[in-house]
Amino acid sequence: MINTNKLRLQGIVLAIIGASLWGLGGTVSDFLFQQKNIDINWYVTARLLISGVFLLIIFKFMNKNLSIFSIFKNKQSLVQLIIFSTFGMLLVQYSYMASINFGNAAVATLLQYIAPIYIISWYVIRKKEDLKLFDLVAILLTLSGTFLLLTNGSFSSLLVAKSSIVWGIISGLSLTFYTIYATRLLVRFPSILVVGWAMVISGLIMNFKAPIWNFDITTLDKSTSLYLAFGIFAGTAIAFLFFIKSLNYLTAKETTLFGTIEPVMAIVASTIWLNIKFLPYQLLGIILIIILILSLSLKKSSS
Repeated sequence: MINTNKLRLQGIVLAIIGASLWGLGGTVSDFLFQQKNIDINWYVTARLLISGVFLLIIFKFMNKNLSIFSIFKNKQSLVQLIIFSTFGMLLVQYSYMASINFGNAAVATLLQYIAPIYIISWYVIRKKEDLKLFDLVAILLTLSGTFLLLTNGSFSSLLVAKSSIVWGIISGLSLTFYTIYATRLLVRFPSILVVGWAMVISGLIMNFKAPIWNFDITTLDKSTSLYLAFGIFAGTAIAFLFFIKSLNYLTAKETTLFGTIEPVMAIVASTIWLNIKFLPYQLLGIILIIILILSLSLKKSSS
């Protein structure tokens, strides 16, 4: 019993740290874009390539008898991986960073986290699920919370840049595709292997636009280097690794619920560290969206 409790505690710690690192990673990215003038295109390239290689190394270290190239042996799997890498991983990562770049990490994270509403809508439209009362309430919470977050209750003005909103919506939609399409690969291959290769492939695609070597590291000061390292390693690769590792000790329900810490962490860090202020109705909108995220997490994990 003691060992079981210790393993469960380990899982809780891993899930909380993983979700927190994701939230902090977005805020650190915000800081790098706004305060350190880091180019978003180069940052996305570096983030994907370095994190992808790191995850593949970890996978090989944990599975010495398995080949990291097993996913390439089947033509169908290879095609699916390329599609997932391009329209899932790359689009999710770039649109999220672009939303942060034009706005802030808190709003970008919240806009991305309403993706489950798009998923519900997709299944209803495809007639794979019936529209339930819960779905209607969730959609109402989304519309109300997002409206208040972006306008503070005013019908005549936006408090967030339109470009940030557009990229945030794209981020949510691409996360929807990412979530739905990934199951085709995850039923056959370990998640670390799938995500690792998806990051490497999408990073190589981004490399044509912003080569990772096209950066003068001599211009970096010590603090910027540390923030870059945190955003690339801790906020991406380690965050994913810890969160997936927690599934070894926790149920999917528990891990999903701990994942809701990410937007909360992004909001708190943005408010305290980056001094981003939210007006009263914006705060109400944030509360509504957080309630939505928690509700959807509970429903997802119990279904």
